[in-house]
Amino acid sequence: MAVPLYQAKADFFRMLAHPVRIRVLELLQDGPVPVRKLLTAIEVEPSSLSQQLAVLRRSGIVTSARDGSTVVYALAGGDVAVLMSVARTILAQVLTGQNELLAELRKNEVVSR
Repeated sequence: MAVPLYQAKADFFRMLAHPVRIRVLELLQDGPVPVRKLLTAIEVEPSSLSQQLAVLRRSGIVTSARDGSTVVYALAGGDVAVLMSVARTILAQVLTGQNELLAELRKNEVVSR
């Protein structure tokens, strides 16, 4: 039996739901990055980064290639970079809305004193 599309989408977003995975995807937006640079930028244990990279690789949204003894990761397609950009835009809108609500609450707080 096929998985419903909404379930597949939920599984996809669950796969993304880890700060290290999101940071990796952000770092890969500008092009392929060696693991050692990812480690420096993210500052996690190598085993933790390895686990998160494996999840991303299994999902098919990143690829890896060997260059001698160096493993280099890249986004599997440009749509992942678009997704990250759209997520940033949505988050900015949500936070702006929260700031507006906070300002309104503070304004009403002053009035009611």
